[in-house]
Amino acid sequence: MKPIFSRGPSLQLRLFLAVVAAVGLVVADSRLGMFQQLRTYLDTSVSPFYYLSNGPRQFLDTLSNTFATRDRLELENRALRQELLLKNSDLLLQGQLKQENARLRELLGSPLRQDEHKMVTQVISTLPDPYSDQVVIDKGSNSGVYFGQPVISDKGVVGQVVAVGKATSRVLLICNASHALPIQVLRNDIRVLAAGNGCSDDLQLEHLPANTDIRVGDVLVTSGLGGRFPEGYPVAVVSSVKVDNQRAYTVIKARPTAGLQRLRYLLLLWSGDRDGSPPLPPDAVQRVANERLMQMMPQVLPPPSAMGPPAPPPASDAESASTPPSASAVGGAKLTAAPGTVPPQGNKQEVR
Repeated sequence: MKPIFSRGPSLQLRLFLAVVAAVGLVVADSRLGMFQQLRTYLDTSVSPFYYLSNGPRQFLDTLSNTFATRDRLELENRALRQELLLKNSDLLLQGQLKQENARLRELLGSPLRQDEHKMVTQVISTLPDPYSDQVVIDKGSNSGVYFGQPVISDKGVVGQVVAVGKATSRVLLICNASHALPIQVLRNDIRVLAAGNGCSDDLQLEHLPANTDIRVGDVLVTSGLGGRFPEGYPVAVVSSVKVDNQRAYTVIKARPTAGLQRLRYLLLLWSGDRDGSPPLPPDAVQRVANERLMQMMPQVLPPPSAMGPPAPPPASDAESASTPPSASAVGGAKLTAAPGTVPPQGNKQEVR
């Protein structure tokens, strides 16, 4: 019986034919590009499957990058904010240092005579008693500070040392009610005492008769009498002049130029009688005081519109005959102390 299916070519023959066909197709495609269009169609047809299979991985990568980028941006933002804060604080500190440097420059330029021995000090505390009118500075006997040493600021006289420790000292301000300072009017060389009334009030000029030639706006400077404060330093500007006709004396008040409520950097001076330097002659007091006031003019002198009327004219001959003399010239300086014409003022600590 014959088999239904006849036996085909052998396996070796089929393999040979397949290899020959494959080699022919490869050669034909590489030389002639016969299947280029077919490959293009096939790639186009299967490309959606590529995107579909790669989509989850891309989504996860994008999500991970988003969180990583957000964390990085938050860290960078925090770092930039901290850096900005530090820069702003540096700018604020730089501005403050510039202001302190300017104040120190003005302070070091305060002495009228550049050869004066001086030392910068800083106010570190104020006494808790509001009526003591004293401040504590950071210099003591270790720095050569002594009792009664004059203290000034860049705008005028502040006070004098009343207690000395090893590293600190206490300064009594000129506004203290127990303090009195010899001063002179820069305009006409009248010499009087300026007494404190507490730092909440202006200084008061004592022992003045009614015809004293002192006006609102007059500048008061240290006279050098007593040998404690050098001559010519600004002390106050006359703020009010009132005449008491019943008691025949004048009540004059003057506002300190030093700004006693805003003290920080001060200057300790060594007076001339301690280091052998002679005091300035009277004619030099006005010169050096004028030089200093030219530097301090905006801070010290009031505007012309604030200048008050002159003091009342001297009394008539009949009145002056019935009134005891109130002023006498001593050594070319006008002394205006008039015993018996001033009401009781309390005990004052005059600078000697």
